[in-house]
Formats: sequence, C-alpha cells, structure tokens
Amino acid sequence: MNSGRTIFAQLMDLLPLAEFHRCVDRYRGDYKVQSFSCLDQFLCLAFAQLTYRESLRDIQTCLRAHQSQLYHMGFRGGISRNNLANANLQRDWRIYADFARLLIAQARALYQDEPFGVELDQTVYAFDSTTVDLCLSLFPWAQFRRHKSAVKLHTLLDLRGSIPTAVYVTSGRVNDVRLLDQLVLEAGAFYLLDRGYVDYRRLYLITQALAFFVTRAEHNTRYRRCSQRWVDHSTGLRSDQTIRLTGPKSSRRYPAPLRRIHYFDAERDLRLIFLTNNFQLQALIIPQLYRARWQIELFFRWIKQHLRIRSFYGTSANAIKTQVWIGITVYVLVAILKKQLGLNRSLHEILQILSITIFEKTPISLALSQFHDQNLELDPFKQLDLFNL
Repeated sequence: MNSGRTIFAQLMDLLPLAEFHRCVDRYRGDYKVQSFSCLDQFLCLAFAQLTYRESLRDIQTCLRAHQSQLYHMGFRGGISRNNLANANLQRDWRIYADFARLLIAQARALYQDEPFGVELDQTVYAFDSTTVDLCLSLFPWAQFRRHKSAVKLHTLLDLRGSIPTAVYVTSGRVNDVRLLDQLVLEAGAFYLLDRGYVDYRRLYLITQALAFFVTRAEHNTRYRRCSQRWVDHSTGLRSDQTIRLTGPKSSRRYPAPLRRIHYFDAERDLRLIFLTNNFQLQALIIPQLYRARWQIELFFRWIKQHLRIRSFYGTSANAIKTQVWIGITVYVLVAILKKQLGLNRSLHEILQILSITIFEKTPISLALSQFHDQNLELDPFKQLDLFNL
C-alpha cells in the first residue's frame, strides 16, 4: 500500500480477488458480459457503502466526478445508473454471499481470541433477526402486512468480534424459528436464542448435534423437577434444577432432561427463567451468557445506522440480497483492516474517516492512525435493557 494510490484502492487490496473470480465463475456471473463486470458492480456498491450514497444516480455522479482515478481504483467498465440497475437485477446474489463467507472466515481467525464478557473457551453464537420496512407498491413480493412490505435479516453472530457468520434474507412473513433449520450446527458451540425461538423439536436437534443452547422459558412451560442444586442467593440465583417436560407435545418433542435456572435481576426487579441443555457450567454463567446475547441487537442497530441496509438501490429480491451481502462484506473488511493495523478506533470511527478520505493518496495506515478528533463522540449505541421481553 503506497502513497501513490487512493485510500479506496488500498482498502480493496485486502480482498482476495482470485477467490472473488472463482465465485463469479461458479455462478457464471460474467457470462456474455461485454463491459461492467461483477467486480465493477462490487466496487461500485462497496464505494456506495463506504461513502453513504443514497441512490444509483448518486453513485454514478460521484464516481464520474473522479473519472481520471477510476482505472487506478480497479474500475474497468463504464459507470452508469443503467449498468448498475441491470447488474443488481441479473447478477446472482450468491456470488457476493459466497465471497462474503470467505472474508468472514478470515475475520473469525483474526478475532478468535477476542473477549466478549464471559470467560468461556467454546464458540458462542447469538441468533436473531431484524426487520427492514419497505414500501408495498415497490416491493409487492415482500408483503408483510396489509399496507406494507418488509424483509428480515436472520443473522448468526459470533460474539468474538461481533462477526456475522450466516445471514439469511427473507420476506417479513417468514417465521423466525423456521430459520433454525438452516443453521449448520457446530458441536460444542453455544447458541443464544430469545424466547421466540423456543421450539422443542428444533432445540432437541441442537442437543443431538452435541451443541448447547441458552434461551428463556415460556410462562406456561409444564415440567416436573428431577433434582436441584445449591445456589448462592446473593448472586441473584434463586434455583438450579434438572427438569423434564411434561406437556403432551413438548415432552414428545424434547424427551431429554433440561436445566432450568431461576435468576432475579435486582436492578430491574425481574425474575427470569432460563432453559439450557448444558449441565457443566456454573449456574451464574448462564444469565451472563444470555446478557451477552444483546451484542446482536447492537450489531443490528450498528449496521442500520452505518451501512446502506435500510434503503435499497433496487426493488427485486436479487438486488436486495446483493446489497445486503456487499454491505456485510464491507463491514467484515473494515473489521479485518482494524485488526491487521492494530487500530484502537471503533468501526464507526474508521468508517467515518474512510468516507471523507476515500480519494486521498496517502498510506491508509497513516490516514487512520493520525486522524485526530478533538471532540470524540460517545458510542452512539446506548446499552439496551439486560433482558428485553
């Protein structure tokens, strides 16, 4: 990365382009393409994410204003609103999904020792979804309510580094719990789920895969107590029990024992009941794990504020999935950059600096390390409630 190249070009140097072209060939993305390749499309949408462009015309105008620099930034095809619109409609979104997964694997290796608030050797995932509201007249294929459309981003988040390891884009009508069937379960890992994912048949599949889950119990859970362990009431714990479900359906769908932990949150005067299939961890770690689940809520708020995820450059399902996956790629790429350069800045600060220096010709490490903000803002995310109903 030398001072004769733009910040954007230096950032794109982090991309494994040989792997990108393999993803393109896998889905024949450049088949019969005369100009404006899949790489051109990717670079345009990555530029849009980094500089907060509002529309395809906005992307076209900004890039054409720097026409003399585009070749050295990696662009080869003609930049136009029509080319972008056609590419978003026709190029298979799975090209960018597969490429994002390659970067995700690289980022997870860099963040594998990152702390997340709980002393635990195993991998810990949080799984949840967020809804993005859409206009019904523009997105009729994603109708959610009578007068509006929506898409859901179902995300499996590795809490070490807050790296999204799997993202599923569906229409708003898809029930969240059905996406548990899509997960490739990892033996020995923990999956943190809110109460909306309590489906005993699917939870039992997690147990059969030799993985662990932590979730909240439903209010009407029917069970019988098999045994009970001593707990220290001064920590907030009230009970630690081994139970078996006794409901006519639940007992059939989950025939194995469960661990039921009763915890009292004195600060908010809440009594919380947790269910898990792990019997080895200390009881107090279970509420701590569930508290860490809220990293995924902060992740959703972060990407909605700092990536182009809430509004889209196209109206087709392919265009939305393409934009989402390229947005995830940019997020992971910035996370990789932060770790490789050993930066102490937040991802928000790095993105803000990149957005205003993208065409500058200075070493990227120098631009990010020597940028001084006299009035650093507080983290825009306020901590959510410990246990949101």
